[in-house]
Amino acid sequence: MGVTILYIEDNCDNRLLVRRVLEAEGYRVVEAEDGMAGMKWLQSETPDLVLMDINLPELDGYEVTKRLKELPRMAKVPVIAMTANVMRGDREKTLAAGCDGYISKPIDIDSLPVEIAKFLS
Repeated sequence: MGVTILYIEDNCDNRLLVRRVLEAEGYRVVEAEDGMAGMKWLQSETPDLVLMDINLPELDGYEVTKRLKELPRMAKVPVIAMTANVMRGDREKTLAAGCDGYISKPIDIDSLPVEIAKFLS
């Protein structure tokens, strides 16, 4: 069936852009509009990779990452932060929270598929 990417993002424009870019590369993209919806989807499915917005309502991306990494079947699934948090120390904070990578916003649509491919190889 190919590679499935779970994209947890509250901004519908960002979800649309990323879905279009990644589906054009042949990936299946499943969208969750917040952390709770992402966690609910993870109850029955396991993606190959998770793209995680950090600034989410209710449960932020740090907490969602921590919770999903506690699921044994998710331990080796890469979680990549996609965030507008680009101040000094933000990258380190996302990695300390359990994210395996960091992509800053605004998203570079040319380099995004290359970055995703690195984490999947």
